[in-house]
Amino acid sequence: MFVSNKLKVPGEDWEVKFASDSSFVWKCLYLLGHFLKLFFCRLQVEGREHVPAQGGFVYACNHNLGPDYVVLGWTSPRQVYFMAKSEIFYVSPLLTRLLESIGTFPIRRGAGDNGALTSAVEIVHQGKALGMFPEGTRSRDGRLQPGRSGVARIALTADVPILPVVVLNSEKMFPRPWLPWNRPLVTVRYGEPFMPSGDPANPGDIQQTTDRTMREIAGLLPPKRRGIYGEAPVPAELSL
Repeated sequence: MFVSNKLKVPGEDWEVKFASDSSFVWKCLYLLGHFLKLFFCRLQVEGREHVPAQGGFVYACNHNLGPDYVVLGWTSPRQVYFMAKSEIFYVSPLLTRLLESIGTFPIRRGAGDNGALTSAVEIVHQGKALGMFPEGTRSRDGRLQPGRSGVARIALTADVPILPVVVLNSEKMFPRPWLPWNRPLVTVRYGEPFMPSGDPANPGDIQQTTDRTMREIAGLLPPKRRGIYGEAPVPAELSL
């Protein structure tokens, strides 16, 4: 359920909507992000109607060199809870409190982090939206990289849907030199959620869910950005 307050974004095809369950700090950063966006990009948002109005689920998003997590947070009608590398939580106590206030939690990259997995499952069991980047690292050329198993493991363990989403052109948001009239068009496409099936302890089921997740993401991307998932179905409007 969402609050009724809306703010039409001038010159763009969508509205700012606050999720009813978002924290005060999230709302403040949400508004700040929309103000800063006026200087760095224009947004085109497609498929927001696919985002469940309630209940837990996992966003599975591609990962470019731009601030994809910020763009996803801007456009999502639900507050998004993200993982972040554990090193960030040791930078300063103030930053740690800020991250925790918006629901961000640490993960140790490069190692099996069962604590992060448990935290992620608890978040979606609480009916919240978890944001993940199944490639595990940023793509330097914008092409989709092989998927890792985290999204599948969490969704199968928690028994919640996976919602594919892509962010395009976020890597162009901070050009050098920066010019105020050079605002690239950043596109966000939300796909339809799907319910994974299988045993989270079965490696074959995890791989099958991972493969389907990556194909669903690829299907939202232009063909040249699909990487090893280039045989995903090509909707006519994405073939340009």
